[in-house]
Amino acid sequence: MILVGNGTVVTMDNENPLIESGAVLIDGPVIQAVGKEAKLSLLAPGASFVDAHGGLILPGFINCHTHIYSGLARGLSIAGNHPKTFVDILEGTWWAIDRHLTIPETKACAYATLLECIRNGVTTIFDHHAGFGAIEGSLFAIRDVCQEMGERACLCYEVSERDGMDKCRASIQENADFIDWAEKDRSGMFAAMFGGHALFTISDATFEQMVEANAGRTGFHIHVCEGMNDVYDSVRNYGCHPIERLSYNGILGPKTLLAHCIHVSPREMDLIRETGTMVVNNPQSNMNNAVGMAPALQLLHRGITVGMGTDAYLHDMLESLKTFILIQRHEAADPDIGFSEDMEMLFSNNRKIASLYFDKPLGILKEGAAADVITMDYHPFTPFTADNIYGHILFGLTGRDTRNTIVNGKVLYQDRTFVTVDEEKINAFCREEAGKLWGELNH
Repeated sequence: MILVGNGTVVTMDNENPLIESGAVLIDGPVIQAVGKEAKLSLLAPGASFVDAHGGLILPGFINCHTHIYSGLARGLSIAGNHPKTFVDILEGTWWAIDRHLTIPETKACAYATLLECIRNGVTTIFDHHAGFGAIEGSLFAIRDVCQEMGERACLCYEVSERDGMDKCRASIQENADFIDWAEKDRSGMFAAMFGGHALFTISDATFEQMVEANAGRTGFHIHVCEGMNDVYDSVRNYGCHPIERLSYNGILGPKTLLAHCIHVSPREMDLIRETGTMVVNNPQSNMNNAVGMAPALQLLHRGITVGMGTDAYLHDMLESLKTFILIQRHEAADPDIGFSEDMEMLFSNNRKIASLYFDKPLGILKEGAAADVITMDYHPFTPFTADNIYGHILFGLTGRDTRNTIVNGKVLYQDRTFVTVDEEKINAFCREEAGKLWGELNH
């Protein structure tokens, strides 16, 4: 057993939101009890102790949309790549990278990403992978790294026709193969979705093949209306708007996750709601790509489940939290909007999305929930109460305040040190593989 104590417990459970001098008692992969440390310590006198050092004890963060394949891009400059449009960014940077990825380089991307996730208190990721240099087995290579690192993950592969139909068919098969495996896995650590890139890179014939290969087993995780290209392509070539096209092709539904949805009409929002489809917002990436601001508040007010991701811009969910509220208020010229919606997306809706793919409750500290627990160094100089938790989180915390990270009852990161893997060895491997990738991109 593990007792996480010497801190203030922030449960994210509305029935019992804050426990001063609290603790979390972990028994294997689940939380056995949450309460006062003095009481819990008596229940398990021999438990290993994880010290919060007077800080906060919280559930691990969930990232509902990221891209492991960008893991080796930090600091990269590709000769002649000076993007002026969103398609320029895709063709000159991200598609260029994924076309060159080998399986070892994919594994290095996964190592780099997961080190950052664990360091920032992210214990569950929904990854959307692309590696057209090596498609077959790529999701399984990522799975292997996740198993080694101890991260919980829902994986899919990005189907696209951009590099020809042979690779498109291979990407469909990679999704199907991983779904087959995930259906048999009983670890509680993995799930599968069926991935798709932007609509302007997928024909109706390919959508039909995706639906057939999926056979209703899981939801789709797909980029939608990130740029205007989806809108132009759907209207010009299919006579309808993108969300309507997804509906016609059987992609929408209560387990499907649409990433971005920046350029959607009110009618399309209604269609998303009517089908129970979910959306994930990635505010930093959208701003960086200059593609616009998603109408997340409108989507939420229509009753649509909108979660929060990073699109791999960073791996700090609290940075996305901060960016979301700033851009929404800036665009609306209204300093009194977005706060409750911001918190709902990260702390409620991400949990709701995860509940569709993982058996144990995630993103909450309560008896029976998954033992995904983090501690963060935070010593407030103003009152910290159940009524102002979110204000402290928004203005006082960043992911790098994480001191300890526990996933599935296993301590992965203790006192800011990785305890189950050799960080120095992993970094050396990542640098070696990055050197190969960068050389290919600039030869």
